[in-house]
Amino acid sequence: MDATCLFNEIPPQSKGIQQSDLARWQQAGYAAVDKLVGQLKDQIMGKDVEEISNLLREEGKKITAALFEHMINSLAKEELQAKTHPCPECNRTLKSSRNMRRTIDTQHGRIALQRPYFYCKPCHRGSYPFDEKLGIAPTYKQYDLQKPAARLLAEMPFEKASELFKELTGNEMSDHAMHDLADDLSEASDIIRVLPSRKMVEATIEKNSHGKVWCPIVVVSADGAHLPTRPETGKRSGKRGAGEWREAKGFRIYLVGQERIAQIMSWHEIANEEEFGEALQFAASLIPVDRVRIALVADGAPWIWNHLQKAFPTGKEILDYYHCSEHVHKVAEIQYADDQNQQVLWIESTMARLNNGDVNSVIWGLERMNSATKIAEEEIRKLIVYLKRNEHRIDYKVFKRGQYPRGSGGIESANKFICHVRMKRSGAWWYVINGNAMLRLRCSVYNGTFDEVFARYKRIHRHGKSR
Repeated sequence: MDATCLFNEIPPQSKGIQQSDLARWQQAGYAAVDKLVGQLKDQIMGKDVEEISNLLREEGKKITAALFEHMINSLAKEELQAKTHPCPECNRTLKSSRNMRRTIDTQHGRIALQRPYFYCKPCHRGSYPFDEKLGIAPTYKQYDLQKPAARLLAEMPFEKASELFKELTGNEMSDHAMHDLADDLSEASDIIRVLPSRKMVEATIEKNSHGKVWCPIVVVSADGAHLPTRPETGKRSGKRGAGEWREAKGFRIYLVGQERIAQIMSWHEIANEEEFGEALQFAASLIPVDRVRIALVADGAPWIWNHLQKAFPTGKEILDYYHCSEHVHKVAEIQYADDQNQQVLWIESTMARLNNGDVNSVIWGLERMNSATKIAEEEIRKLIVYLKRNEHRIDYKVFKRGQYPRGSGGIESANKFICHVRMKRSGAWWYVINGNAMLRLRCSVYNGTFDEVFARYKRIHRHGKSR
């Protein structure tokens, strides 16, 4: 297909677009294609498919950039030709004394703009109606470049994200620019936007529970993941303090399916217990508890259960089977250190009784066990306390009959793919504020709310930078 056929496919009439505008688009396209063909005819000789493809990707931007520039001028023609404009602050009628020129970088290359500027002296504020109409970013890099950059920096170190960004898009964004973008995004990524709305939650439950007779099971699980942090210095060049490992407390809420789980929401934050509890309470308000069965699955940490019970008072409490098994194994290894066969027999018989919900018989046996050493005596005592505290959470036979899960693998997995994969890089240390910003961004990606976070960032970014 030649260039003439390509551009003649533009419909003769489009809503809001004049025939004269379409003609200018066609002319710009013809000129750009003719120029490109003339430049490339001697450059493709001897090149293979990959080389030609890369060449066309770069040079082809000149065609789309030429069309892009004419299109945006047509879409904001009124703002482009405006001589007066009301002040956004005081509504005073302002006159434009001159047009201001700027260039912007987009996925289609660099584009030059020439548009009127209005300044209100009493309010000390300038405005560009053309930029506001088209949602042009106040920074050099436009949002169509910033958005994929944000997705990359959420997955890998800033330097690597910068390298991969250039390789994939053909555009440059330095690692410092990536870092600044992450800082700006943090202002928009609060818990309200990072967690899905109640409507989204209900849609996820409806989609994944179609045709089931029983009420679907929603699992709420919580845990902590330790991350490397440093105290803030106040200056980028300031002396760094000693590093400290701090716990990012988090929860994951998901729907149990036949073959896989369906993600509903995740949240991780380097925070104290009170802040964690507030976040969990907000998450609970998004769950239609009258339409589902709630399963609370966690290890034996009392602080976790305190908040789970408060947020979901009607939830079925289930002690993580594998965490419970670890405690049993530890006692066996110490008590029967010289007899592996006895270790296996005692573990299997103990776990069999726990699987049947016969916790009292296990406690009874432990209380009468002759400890081999002082260390074994202490571990036996700890296991007795552990089982007594969690007795009502260990009836695994009943849980299985009700199709409830018995493991907290969902939150363990979230600790890894949300926290560890991005945050625990070799040599990486995080200021708490930056670490939490990155955690929120990663949670938004896995919660399916990244688009909402980025849309809010755009609103804040344009308003804040325009002053």
